[in-house]
Amino acid sequence: MPFFKRLLVLPLLFISFYCLSQDKVKKAVFIIADGIPADVIERLNVPHLKSIQENGAYFRAYVGGEKGGYSQTPTISANGYNSLLTSTWVNKHNVWGNDIKAPNYNYWSIFRMVKNSSPQKKTAIFSSWTDNRTKLIGEFLPETGGYKVDYVYDGFELDTVKFHHDKAGEYMHTIDEEVANSAAACIKNNAPDLSWVYLEYTDDMGHKFGDSPQLNDAVEKMDMQVGKIWDAIQYREKNFNEEWLIFITTDHGRGAENGRDHGGQSTRERTTWMYTNLGQLNDYARYYTPGIVDITPTIARFMELKIPVPQVQEMDGTPLSGLLSVAKPEVNLIQTDIDVSWKAMDKTGTAKIWVATTNDFKTGTNDSYQLLAEVPVTAEHAQVSVRNMPSKFYKVYIEGFYNSVNKWLVIAK
Repeated sequence: MPFFKRLLVLPLLFISFYCLSQDKVKKAVFIIADGIPADVIERLNVPHLKSIQENGAYFRAYVGGEKGGYSQTPTISANGYNSLLTSTWVNKHNVWGNDIKAPNYNYWSIFRMVKNSSPQKKTAIFSSWTDNRTKLIGEFLPETGGYKVDYVYDGFELDTVKFHHDKAGEYMHTIDEEVANSAAACIKNNAPDLSWVYLEYTDDMGHKFGDSPQLNDAVEKMDMQVGKIWDAIQYREKNFNEEWLIFITTDHGRGAENGRDHGGQSTRERTTWMYTNLGQLNDYARYYTPGIVDITPTIARFMELKIPVPQVQEMDGTPLSGLLSVAKPEVNLIQTDIDVSWKAMDKTGTAKIWVATTNDFKTGTNDSYQLLAEVPVTAEHAQVSVRNMPSKFYKVYIEGFYNSVNKWLVIAK
């Protein structure tokens, strides 16, 4: 082939390859392995998780909201699940315990975000509990839009014939095997766009034995279960035009004394972890400790979901990939001014400071924000007057070019 013709063909080949890569269907899986402290998983043999890490990253992370602040969240299972699902802490999502008495569905779960953005996309849940689907996701409830989960494998704890409830608690390992096998098969054959896998056995062994060989064994068994799901994902990527994102995390750590309990705000109860195949990390992911609330906005950005602005304004998490403008907001009252600060993650554009004195979103309507300042994002600071907005409560929303963050200011009585 003459040289000048090769010059014409090469760009065409590049364009064709670029278009093909852009057309890949993006799918996501998140796995919650219950009740594993970071120090435990870091010292054990978890080759499948390490394989995922080789394609992406491992982080220490946290749960529990702002310790001592308005968003402090008990380190309890369902609380952690819903913080992940909604990208909010308990002051918003209102799940205070495993009884899941009154979730506030005005704060959408990632399942509702997917169905609202792209109704044709398929969702899946693989879990021992039915409550994860019926109460947290709120399948079929009018308050959640009445959405249906397309592939359901849960409620195995209710089958006491197939999963005989032995005193040693080994039936939960058998259930987790069923959950993992179902997830791997469904992903390989049906490829749901969003999947939630919940594995419980590790938490059961922690409650029963604390820091122990039994807990260690449960973690290593969990790793093998994750390996089955990871194999299914790799099969899909190899054989179909798909790109998959996976996160594996935990909902809480354990008490430092003996590892049996959790629920408080000790460092070990709050310190968790994440494994992911996410390769392109931003500076927020590289330089700050992510929270469980950061997983949903990362998935949403990866899947290119269209989320209504009022929902975005309430999300407490920050994406771990892609360009960011602002992160780590702080607010303080100085007489009749609010001192607002943030970390500038990119130099592009401005930061708009919006303030509201209401929390009407909580009851299903939108708050009336006022734009009080617009400054270069690199200023990392603005002081805005609220002299004409006297209140004991302020919502501050910082809007950047690439993303936004929010912070409440609750003035003590």
